[in-house]
Amino acid sequence: MTGPRRSGPFGEGDWVRLTDPKGRRHNIQLVPGREFSTKKGQIRHDDILGQPEGIVVETALGHPYQAFRPLLFEYVVSMPRGAAIIYPKDAAQIVAMADIFPGARVVEAGAGSGSLTTYLLRAVGDDGRVGSYELREDFAETARRNVEQVMGEEPANWSLTVGDVRETMSETEVDRLILDMVDPWSCVDLAVDRLVPGGIVCAYVATTTQLSRFVETLRADGGFTEPHAWETLVRDWHLEGLAVRPDHKMNGHTAFLVTARRMAPGHRSIGKSRRPAPGAYGPDYLGPRPADLDD
Repeated sequence: MTGPRRSGPFGEGDWVRLTDPKGRRHNIQLVPGREFSTKKGQIRHDDILGQPEGIVVETALGHPYQAFRPLLFEYVVSMPRGAAIIYPKDAAQIVAMADIFPGARVVEAGAGSGSLTTYLLRAVGDDGRVGSYELREDFAETARRNVEQVMGEEPANWSLTVGDVRETMSETEVDRLILDMVDPWSCVDLAVDRLVPGGIVCAYVATTTQLSRFVETLRADGGFTEPHAWETLVRDWHLEGLAVRPDHKMNGHTAFLVTARRMAPGHRSIGKSRRPAPGAYGPDYLGPRPADLDD
């Protein structure tokens, strides 16, 4: 797997992230002889080509911009998109909490715009493999372009299939199954069949009703450890002299994440010893119920 330069002088075709003193940012791709127009004047690409990262380049009107290669999290939040992206805070949690390791065999259902795909490909390395499935052809094409942009080319250890993962999944033994879809509970049987013992299924869901149904379906199946569910909230801080305080804006709820591990064939999870809270499984609840309700 090869990719764009991550260090060294800027070269032709490299992406550059320009930032002005007010924090306004622009991503440009370097082409000899070209200029980039800003409200503060033109920036000549030739003034950046051959220079190291971290330079300050001035417009024709003398206004300064810092120039760095964009980091992956900076690129994905501004990448062209069809479907909504998985934001960096959630992608980082998936890579860490689903333990995406070098050499892992990973399948993601719902490629979206390719943001998570790029993190997965980096995490599995050259010895791993990522299989992405996307229902919509236009979303898949956007994901393909974005992955090629980040990785420098289409990675040899990545496959992108347009179709329903429940019908078209070709991988038979996978270490991790990532579900970014409206109804991840419909893939529990698939996870049972394709995950290796000890493998992890991870769902990315937006609402509490999706969260509840997926968790209860996993519990009812019995072939997975007790699900772990959480969300991540990110709050920046304002730093100005003695005015050090939480920022007024924050990156709040984007989605819930749920993980569970595959039990060995023929073994059922010991579950979790619990008595449900009063009313948790009232007459309006239509999902599976824990067995100890009948005790």
